[in-house]
Formats: sequence, C-alpha cells, structure tokens
Amino acid sequence: MASSDPSKKPRPGPWPPAPDSAAMPPSSWAKRTGFRPKFSGETNASDSGQITTLPLPPAQPPVQEQAQAKPKQPDSNLDLEAGPVAPRQGPTSNGEAVVARDRAKEKDKELTPPVRKRRESDGGKNLGANGLPTAGEGSRRARNDGAATVDVLPQSLDDDGFISRNSHMKYELRDSPGLVPIGLYGFQHFLSILGSLILIPLVIVPAMGGTYEDTANVVSTVLFTSGMTTLLHISFGSRLPLIQGPSFVYLAPVLAIINSPEFLGLNGNNFKHIMKELQGAIIIGSAFQAFLGYSGLMKILLRLINPVVVSPTIAAIGLSFYSYGFPRVGSCIEIGVLQILLVIIFSLYLRKVSVLGHRVFLIYAVPLGLFITWAAAFLLTESGVYSYKGCDPNIPAANIISDHCRRHVSRMKNCRVDTSHAFRSSPWFRFPYPLQWGTPVFHWKMALVMCVVSIISSVDSVGSYHATALLVASRPPTPGVLSRGIGLEGLSSILAAIWGTGTGSTTLTENVHTIAVTKMGSRRAVEFGACAMIVLSLIGKVGGIIASIPEVMVAALLCFMWAMLTALGLSNLRYSEAGSSRNIIIVGLSLFFSLSVPAYFQQYGISPNSNMSVPSYYQPYAVASHGPIQTKSDGLNYVLNTLLSLNMVIAFLVAVVLDNTVPGSRQERGVYTWSEAEAARREPAVSKDYELPFRVGKIFRWVKWVGF
Repeated sequence: MASSDPSKKPRPGPWPPAPDSAAMPPSSWAKRTGFRPKFSGETNASDSGQITTLPLPPAQPPVQEQAQAKPKQPDSNLDLEAGPVAPRQGPTSNGEAVVARDRAKEKDKELTPPVRKRRESDGGKNLGANGLPTAGEGSRRARNDGAATVDVLPQSLDDDGFISRNSHMKYELRDSPGLVPIGLYGFQHFLSILGSLILIPLVIVPAMGGTYEDTANVVSTVLFTSGMTTLLHISFGSRLPLIQGPSFVYLAPVLAIINSPEFLGLNGNNFKHIMKELQGAIIIGSAFQAFLGYSGLMKILLRLINPVVVSPTIAAIGLSFYSYGFPRVGSCIEIGVLQILLVIIFSLYLRKVSVLGHRVFLIYAVPLGLFITWAAAFLLTESGVYSYKGCDPNIPAANIISDHCRRHVSRMKNCRVDTSHAFRSSPWFRFPYPLQWGTPVFHWKMALVMCVVSIISSVDSVGSYHATALLVASRPPTPGVLSRGIGLEGLSSILAAIWGTGTGSTTLTENVHTIAVTKMGSRRAVEFGACAMIVLSLIGKVGGIIASIPEVMVAALLCFMWAMLTALGLSNLRYSEAGSSRNIIIVGLSLFFSLSVPAYFQQYGISPNSNMSVPSYYQPYAVASHGPIQTKSDGLNYVLNTLLSLNMVIAFLVAVVLDNTVPGSRQERGVYTWSEAEAARREPAVSKDYELPFRVGKIFRWVKWVGF
C-alpha cells in the first residue's frame, strides 16, 4: 500500500465559502471550534509545549503599538463563520509593493520583540464558541515586559506554502500507512478500549441468571458484532474511524428491564427468557433510531443538540453507576483497590513514558492493570490465602451449614480466580449465529423505553462525530452525513439484538480519546482491527478467558471507565464558553437533577426495613415495581417510572430545555459547526472523506438528506 503524501493531497478551499474571503488554511475550521490538537498536552516528545521564538508576520505593526492601541469593537454585521476577509490591494505597482514589503520586514525586525508560543494547556485566553475570542479581545495581548503571546497550533507547511491540516496526527483519515502499521495500530485501537467491549456482558449476564458458559458465549458474540458493525459504519455510515460496540448508554435501561417485577419470580433458565425480552425491545428501539437517521428527522434534532446539552448527558451516564462501582469492589477490597490504583498509576503518573515510541502505559492502562491484578489474585489463590478448611466456594450459600464457611463464602467467591469453569468448558471454535437464544419477544412498554434510549445514544454519537472529525478529517461532516451515520447505527443495533448481545450497538465515546492518544486516524487501521475482532470471536477459549475475570476486577475497571466517561462528557464544554454563568447554571442544574430526581424515584416506597429480593446494588433499577407514578395503566406506570429513574434521561431533558430557551449567542452556546452540503460537494477533500465507496452514493443520490 502506498504511503500518503500530504503535499500531493488536494488543497481544500475556504470553508464555509464566502464571496470575498481569502483562501483559508485547511486547519482553520478546527480553530473556530475551539479545538486544541494537543490532547491533554500530549503530543510527540519534540512538541511538548516548550517556549519557542517565532517571528511576527511582516504585515503586522509593532507589538508596542498594538499594546497601546485600543482594541477595535467587533462589527455587528461580521459573519464569524465566514473566516477572515482578504484585504483590498491598493493601486501600487509590483515594484513599489516589493520595496514596501522589504522595508516593512526590516522595520519589524528592529522594533518587534520576540514572540513566544504558549503551552496549549494555558487557559488564559478567553475563547468564545468555536474557538473565537470574545468581543473586545484580540488574539495577541501584551505582557508587562512588552512581550506578546500568540496561540499557535502545531502546523507545518506543504510544498505550496499552505498550512497542512492536522499535522499533529501520524496518519489521517484516508492514509494507508502500510500493512505492518495498519496491523499494529488496528489491533491497538481495539485492545485499548477492551474494557468498553467486554465489561457490559460481564455485568448483565450474571444479573440475568446466566452461567459462566453463557457469559463466555455473549462475550464472543459481542466481539463478533462489534467487528461486523464497525466495518459497516466505516464503509457506509459516517466513514469516520469510530468503533461500534455495546455502549454504557444501554446499561442502565437493560438493568431496569432485567429487574422488572415480572422477571423476579421466574423459575428455570431466566437468562434465555430475559435475553429474548431484551432482544425484542432493542430491535424496536433501534428501528426507531434508523428511521430517525434515514428519514432526515435527525437534521431537525441537530438544531437542539449543542455542547451544553451533550456534556451533562454523557457525564450523567458515568455518574449514574456509583452505587454499583465501589460497593462491589468492597467484596474483595485488596484485589479491587489494587486494580484501581494500577490503572490510575499507568494512565496518569506513567502516561508520558514511551516504549519504542509508543506510550504503552497510557494506551494499555486497562489491559495492563487487569493482567497484573489477575496474576496477583492467581498467586494468592494458589498460595492458599483464600482457602478455608472444610469450605467449598462452589457450594451455594443456602446449602452451607457451618457458620465458619458462611462467614468466608463471599471472599472465596469474589477473591479466588479458580471458581469459574468457563475456560475449561468453552470450545475451541464457536461461530456466533443469529437468534442463538431463541425468537425475540416484543412488549411495547420495554420497547418504548428503548426508543427514548436510542435518542440519548444519538446525542452521544453527535459529540463523538464532531470530536473525531476535528482530529482526522479535512472538514466536519454535513448534517446529511451525520444522519446517515445515525441511521446505520440503528441498523447496527438491530444486528446486535438479532445476534443476542443484550445491548444495542453505538459509537464508543472512549474511541475519541484513543484516536487522540495514538494519533492514528486512518480508517484502514480500524478496519483491520475489526477483522481481527471477528477472528478472535470465533475462538471460544477467548470468550472463556474473559468470562473468568472475577467480578471484583470487573467492578474496579468499571470505576475507572465510568469516571473516564464522565470526564469525556464534560470535555465537550471546551467548544463553548465554559466560564459563562449561563452555561455553568445549565450544566450544574442538569447534573444535580440527573442525580436527585432519579434518587426520588428509586427510593420511593422503600422502607428502611424492607427486604427486597434484588441485591442492594441493583435496587436503583427495580423502580418499576414501587415508583411514585401509579395510574390505572400498568404499562404507563412502567414506562414513566423507569424513564424518570434514568439519570441520563433527566440530564438530557433539563439541558435541552434550558439551552434552547435561555437566551445566549452562538458563541456562548458553542453551537456545533457542520459543513454545508453545497460547499462540501465543491471540495474534493471533503468528498473523499465522506463519500460512500463502490459508487453506492450515486445509487442513492436522490436521498439528499443522508449525504451531500
């Protein structure tokens, strides 16, 4: 495969197009969105934010004069989205222009002090929406010593003298770096977000009463559908290098359905019965999401979705599982705390340590921490630390007579690593096939809950599309391309439900962080990783190994993953004026009510001495049986009590109402910038980034709202 050459790429024109605008640098759209390419200050070692001396442009007046000059008031008629307007040339001849330019250069060298580049992490500059400075503030400010600071993106010049786009990335969207880098980075993409792929089945399958063998089969199915749906999304969806998989957006509603009153008294194989109910609900909810995208309704919904809405909604997803996280870690405190500390040390304290040019500890913090903790638990188990005389961890607690064994049975089951027989019982080869658990069962009340959840999933994906396009694409996607991606996510969730993963398939938010850290934006690498996941899913022993992870390690990893998800959600505020009192109040109210209102529904009707049949960490999801809404319709009670007990639903409702009713400028709200369809069609770079392959786009050219 040929290596890409930035100098031979077509140079995109100004975006959005303006009649009198000058040719803008290809990376300028990222500046207008407030994007800072040094993700958390982490780029190559040579670009670590050190102060460097840069010459001022020759046409600029001296800095002393700029510091004394009164800043100009912004023109009220200025189009902030159109970019800078080219200055008009005076009636000078070419020779006079050259002489004047040379004189200006010599004068600038004598009068201009050195200009230094600030660290990207310096937050002293008050940026408005899309990276624009607030009114009355220029991009250059004088210091007390007369020196000026300029925010400069790490850029490089191509052969034509234009700034090359996204120079901070090793490989961009359409690059084909070669077979070896594609294989290395592709597998790295999926391995770095392994926690997001495997942790949800490890939570929901035991909650449904499934065995270790059932967990291994569901894990293999998740790996298979994740690879399959990722290939579909990259080829026919948004075409961005985004991994599809089981999202935490679906975890809370799935747990609510699992703990429904009608399932609490089931006898026999609860797992298959509940799984078929989940399949039916997800199929209907995903069909609604596909209709939302392919019908063009998503373009209307985009007018209501901004960073101030996306941030608290995603953050509430992570914050909503606090009752499950550390209470489960406490069942084997030494193993769980060790797992948490290792992941924190790798991802924070050792994040800048490079091995062979790769930040191994930062990229592989989750799998490395899991392997070391697993090894420590294995050594403690083999040394007899968790062995108690006359006690067997495989005997049910109800059949244990000895008080000595009953007191230690919890530690034996949660700390030992040999209580699972999933690896020994798993076959070497197993092909995940559709409807492997039986025919789906459809109930309207559970399907309605999933329809609302599909809207939240679409909101999550909007933020991921925008953030990923900032990193790897020449321009942001058009609303039609975004609708096409949401529609395909709905179809992907239908496939995941038919195969029986227990959750829907959507864009993994953690993937954006992986792209920024690895600096690998090539869609070819993600496609290779997806193919590798499909191959691994056919090896039954892989699912058996993952299914044998003790629950305490799963809970410890989830503490980190949910905290990461919360932080990634709040990071969307960088596209808006985060210091605005309007935004602070909206985000604060959204987050507080997303915790407080569900707590009211979850605690309603539960007395302190009540003995519920579900474990304490699952009680917040059993609200349908005791919620405050009690009408004559049991189905309506189920839907309203369940939806209003979900933290992400409350956060979304509060944020979308306040952000779209409280007055605020586009800059203050941080309205997402999307490419115009007409402008995108004129730019070859945008067409190559988002157009469908194999000339499929020409077949559906009449569908204007799902493309260019």
